Amino acid sequence: VEVRALCDLVPEEVEKVRKRIEFAGFNPTLYSGDPEAWKQLCNRDDIDLVYICTPWDLHAPMAVYAMEHGKHVALEVPAANTLEECWQLVETSEKTRMHCMMMENCCYDFFELLTLNMARQGFFGEIVHGEGAYLHTLLGSNFRKGGYWNMWRLRENSSRRGNLYPTHGLGPICQIMDINRGDKMDYLVSVMSRDFLMNETAKELSATDEFFKEFVDNPYRGNMTTTTVRTNKGRTIMVQHDVTSPNVYSRIHKVSGTKASALKYPLPGKIAIGHREWVSDEELKSLEEEYAPPIIKKVGEMAKQVGGHGGMDFLEDWRLIDCLRNGLPLDQDVYDAALWTAIAPLSEWSVANRSNSIDVPDFTGGSWKTNQPVDISLNEGGNTEVIRKAPP
Repeated sequence: VEVRALCDLVPEEVEKVRKRIEFAGFNPTLYSGDPEAWKQLCNRDDIDLVYICTPWDLHAPMAVYAMEHGKHVALEVPAANTLEECWQLVETSEKTRMHCMMMENCCYDFFELLTLNMARQGFFGEIVHGEGAYLHTLLGSNFRKGGYWNMWRLRENSSRRGNLYPTHGLGPICQIMDINRGDKMDYLVSVMSRDFLMNETAKELSATDEFFKEFVDNPYRGNMTTTTVRTNKGRTIMVQHDVTSPNVYSRIHKVSGTKASALKYPLPGKIAIGHREWVSDEELKSLEEEYAPPIIKKVGEMAKQVGGHGGMDFLEDWRLIDCLRNGLPLDQDVYDAALWTAIAPLSEWSVANRSNSIDVPDFTGGSWKTNQPVDISLNEGGNTEVIRKAPP
């Protein structure tokens, strides 16, 4: 991989990133200052992949523009803000034949990959139910000046009401259930608590700082949103979202099958065979060795050394480049990006309509019936050489 260009609205930020990668010998062109400068990057003819890590409302427009200009796209979560944007991503990817991958890094966390491989080997039996969540206290971050540029994340949370950030917990469960690849989501319902903290925080801050008055009495999303999905095969998925209550961080990774179950958070992850107790630490270690996925065997230790949320960021980036360089289907495609993201606007509708159910669109156009499960074998001509140039 060669980094040819970097772009950020804030000049200091783009320079900061340039310095972080100069050890590898990259000399990228820098774009900054102009709100439209990112288009100049996308217009270049020496770029294969555009990596988008901007505020949420820019994800879909930037991805669409990049694909229309012949670039593959890797974009941060969520992939879009609206159902219309989800469809735009799908239709543009199909029209341009460009990959569009939402970088759901939690699909590459070590325990999640372990349970995916265990599910593939039939360890859990038939999957009955799965759970995921994003319980992460961001109240201080959302209200901190100079945190998120132009307070963009606070603005998202003060104008939308629903499960706004569903994909971290949802993605791994969807892969385990082969959603879009043998099963599909049928409908969902969402229930949301009222807001107990955000408006109160805005009021407290506005009492001494005029800056925060625009955030008082806005339609804040409630503290906790619980979304339940039913699939075509009769399975269920629960996804929760709370980024204001003082919870200990949790993404809830729960897999419930007819033979066994798994649960992560609190850490460490646990496996149970039957209903009496979790397997011992020794048994869990043995299972981890027996069911270690190929990607962990190949680059797992390197991922831990490099880091990035414990190594899952490295695994995600490595696998993306491995697939692109070898002409392989991506582990997460544009249909996954659209579907997992769509939970947010669908939940907003359900919350606004007294938790009524709403159908989940089939972004695959019926191809979920014949699509093959995500290949985790690394046997289809994948990268056979691993070279790391470490930072000093």
